[in-house]
Amino acid sequence: MLSTPLILAALGGYASERSGVINIGLEGKMLAGACAAALVGERFGVVPGLMAAILASTLLAVLHWTATQHYRIDHVISGMAINALAAGATEFFFEKLHDPSRTQDVPTPPLAFFQVLAFVAPFLIWLIVRRTRVGLRLVAVGSEPDKARLMGVQPVRIRFGALLATGVLTALAGAALVADVGVFTRGMTAGKGYIALAALVLGGYRPIPVLLACVGFGALQTLSLNLDGTDIFGGLPSQFWSALPYLATVIALAGFLGKNRTPAGLGKA
Repeated sequence: MLSTPLILAALGGYASERSGVINIGLEGKMLAGACAAALVGERFGVVPGLMAAILASTLLAVLHWTATQHYRIDHVISGMAINALAAGATEFFFEKLHDPSRTQDVPTPPLAFFQVLAFVAPFLIWLIVRRTRVGLRLVAVGSEPDKARLMGVQPVRIRFGALLATGVLTALAGAALVADVGVFTRGMTAGKGYIALAALVLGGYRPIPVLLACVGFGALQTLSLNLDGTDIFGGLPSQFWSALPYLATVIALAGFLGKNRTPAGLGKA
C-alpha cells in the first residue's frame, strides 16, 4: 500500500517528462487530488469524490502546461509555484468546507482498486509507448521536439494530452492516500511527490523499472515504520527512521542520476 501512491504519481511524472515537460509539481497535484476526494467524497460519495480529485489535479496540470508551453515560464519555477498553490489552497478549502463533527471515514474506492491499478498501469503504459502511434509521438516529442515538428507532429498538443494523463494519475495517487487512512490531513503527501520523481529518474524513465523503484521506496518506508522505536543500532532516534526513505532518495540520486539518460528534449520548447 505504501508503494501504490508512489507508483501512480511516478507514472504521472513519466507522462509529463516523456513529453518534454519537467514536472516537480507532482506533490501539489497529489495533495489537491487528496483534498478534493475527501471534501467531495464525504458529502456526495465515492464516484463524485474521485471525479473531483481528477478535476482538481487536472486543472493544476493544465495550469502547468499553460505556464510552460504558452508563456514559456521555467518548468521548475512553474512546478514549485503549483506546489505552493496546492499547499495553501488545500489548507484553506479544508478549513472552510470540512465538517469537524464527522467521525466516519471518507467514502473512497477500496484499496484493492488502487493497488491493482498501480501494478497493472506500468505494463499498459509500456505497451502504449512501444506499440501505438500516440506512444511513439510522445517519445519523439520528448526526445527531439524540433525533428518531431518537421514530421508534422505538434509538441504542444502532445504535451497537453500528456499533462492531462499526469493530472488523472496524480489524482488517483492522492485519492489512494485518503483511502489508506480514511481522512484528509494537511500536507498528507509529506514529500511523496518528490520521492515519486526520484523513482522516475532511478527507473530510467521506463515504466516497469519505475514500478520496481517505487516498490523499493515503499519497502524503505515500511522498514522505517517497523524499526521506529526499536533498540537496534543503539536505539537510534525516531527521526532517523522517519528520514530513512528520504535519505535513501538523496543517496540513490547522487549515485544514479548521471547514469540515466533523461529525455533529450526535457525542458525544451
